[in-house]
Amino acid sequence: MKVHHSARTDVGKTRDHNEDSYGIGEGPQVEQVGAVLVICDGMGGHAAGEVASRIGVETILTQYYDDTDEDRPVALERAFEQANAQIYAKGHGSMGTTGVAALLHHDALHIANVGDSRAYLLRDGNLRQVSRDHSFVSDQVAAGLITAEQARSSPHRNVITRALGYQPDVTVDLFRLPLQIGDVVLLCSDGLHGLVSDAELSTLAAQPTEEAVKQLVDLANQRGGLDNITVVIARVDALDWDSQPVTDTTETSHERVTVELPTPDETPTVEQPALLAPAAAPAPPAPPLDRRLTLLGGLLATLLLTVLVFVILFTLDRPVSNSVPTAFPATQPALVATAAPTLATTLPQTRTAVPTGSPVPRSTPTRPVSSPVSSPVVPATSLPQP
Repeated sequence: MKVHHSARTDVGKTRDHNEDSYGIGEGPQVEQVGAVLVICDGMGGHAAGEVASRIGVETILTQYYDDTDEDRPVALERAFEQANAQIYAKGHGSMGTTGVAALLHHDALHIANVGDSRAYLLRDGNLRQVSRDHSFVSDQVAAGLITAEQARSSPHRNVITRALGYQPDVTVDLFRLPLQIGDVVLLCSDGLHGLVSDAELSTLAAQPTEEAVKQLVDLANQRGGLDNITVVIARVDALDWDSQPVTDTTETSHERVTVELPTPDETPTVEQPALLAPAAAPAPPAPPLDRRLTLLGGLLATLLLTVLVFVILFTLDRPVSNSVPTAFPATQPALVATAAPTLATTLPQTRTAVPTGSPVPRSTPTRPVSSPVSSPVVPATSLPQP
């Protein structure tokens, strides 16, 4: 990623010393872990505020580039925490400074912020404040008590609620945005954004970086220069992805894209038809027939099997006597006629009187004797006498 930057600081028209400090990372390490731009606006009276801001800038840059953690935003956050510890150790809570830093790394913008120094992103003529002010009037605006315009003229506009060096510990706000070619990152102290509107910042920051920082400082001084004025501007000239060949001119995102191979059921999207696809691809072979039973076929087969089993069980369960022809010869009608009344009256009483070992009939016939007899003929002599 290639970045062009410029910076300028000015004491303003009303102060006799400058408590603002700024710093920009340099050297070959910038190519490896990104470019860091920092502004600190010191507080604490003569000699204290400028010391705090200088310690803040130097510690943030040194600690960030000495940190070997692969998570670079975390390294930036730790650098702010180290700066807070150094300033607190030096002043024991009697001095402090704001701090805002921009890290441009791997095609992304990371902002770290404590206090009311600001970070803006200008893209296609639209200015956006990325950082969040830690100030009394900012909290009032967020609560809807006053408007942003009222906050500019509020007598409490210089009261901040968070700073580096006043407490042993500090909470750092972190923000991340993807970058595009032509983006402009602007850092400034309240001596600038307190006197110059966002519309004016947007117009002037679009100029070449050297000219932009000069015009912005001059404009703040023309408005009275009520505080120290510091501004750092960085313009993105190229991104890491730009070194790779672009195959799709309609792509609008600059994030790296992982392309997945299509599944057999999908039609692949070819970005370079002349290179990746033949002129006439052969038709795919027809898929083999699925010989597995469908759900309907399985249900029908189960139903037929169940019916067959019931038929077999019904056949086996029928009384054997149903298939046995009558034991009375046709030439003995008189015997049948005389024996039938005796059987009809005595047979129901024989279920408990059958001798041991004799087969027990499955059911007691109650049909008239004129129908075929289903039970074996029992000799009259063996029946019990009434």
